Amino acid sequence: MNRRRFLSLTGATLGAASLPAFALAPPSEPFTFLFFTDAHLQPELNGVLGTGMAFRHGRTIKADFAINGGDHVFDSNAVSKPRATQLYDLYGKTEQDLGLKMYHVLGNHDVFAVTPSNTVSINDNLYGKNLYEERFGKTYYSFDHKGCHFIVLDSIVVNADRSYEGMVDAAQLQWLSADLAALPPHMPVIVAIHYPVVTAFVQYEAAKPSLDSRRGLSLINSNEVIDRFTGYNVIGVLQGHTHVNELVVWKGVPYHTCGAVSGNWWHGTRMGTPEGFTVVEVANGKMATRYETYGFRSIEPQNT
Repeated sequence: MNRRRFLSLTGATLGAASLPAFALAPPSEPFTFLFFTDAHLQPELNGVLGTGMAFRHGRTIKADFAINGGDHVFDSNAVSKPRATQLYDLYGKTEQDLGLKMYHVLGNHDVFAVTPSNTVSINDNLYGKNLYEERFGKTYYSFDHKGCHFIVLDSIVVNADRSYEGMVDAAQLQWLSADLAALPPHMPVIVAIHYPVVTAFVQYEAAKPSLDSRRGLSLINSNEVIDRFTGYNVIGVLQGHTHVNELVVWKGVPYHTCGAVSGNWWHGTRMGTPEGFTVVEVANGKMATRYETYGFRSIEPQNT
């Protein structure tokens, strides 16, 4: 090798070493995962049976893992401690029917004793989000899978008067900004949350006199979350809570509100959406979904 060629190669090596530590994200490998939400598992109305049916049907689909979008049980808000722990126990046993790694999202019905009528002490070791955290871990976190970054958000704020509302609090917003800022440029991002960030649900309901139709239905600070997605490759947001199957694209981001495992709270279809779950396919930097029903029949149908 002549001296000029040697110096050329040496310069190229040094130049590469001086580049920033991060580089463009590698192409993500195609994969499939499942999104179950709003099982509202309960012994009544065959809720345990139905949830098990959904998980066993999910087992027949080749998927890498699953995400539960919240409201695992029905309900932890207004019940005693023995009832709440019983429901969580039943859910834990039923989830084993799936046979896949499950990531969990906190739902409003998963928080314990958070309703003004509940007499359980707020100092109880399981009060609020503590029962959920004992069973499933952190309420917000992120992870990577095959070149795709997943962010799980906690959309529940517990108030001093033992009420709750849909909001991503200030500390979590700061964490979200830092988590996104640490990503390689153009890395695909998928977000999972319980309360919808964006939804057209009010268009499906009958007219209401309330001036604040969003409260109780979606995040009250949606704009603060949406603003943090700007400049990042968010290829999809998976949501629950309303029990309808819906897709809204806003500012280039697809917001998929997914139908409920429990349908109309185990009473049949919810605004035409039957009991089911969502199959999510990620390929070529895009996220696609399809809704999968699993054959449950309500013993007390009240279809809407």
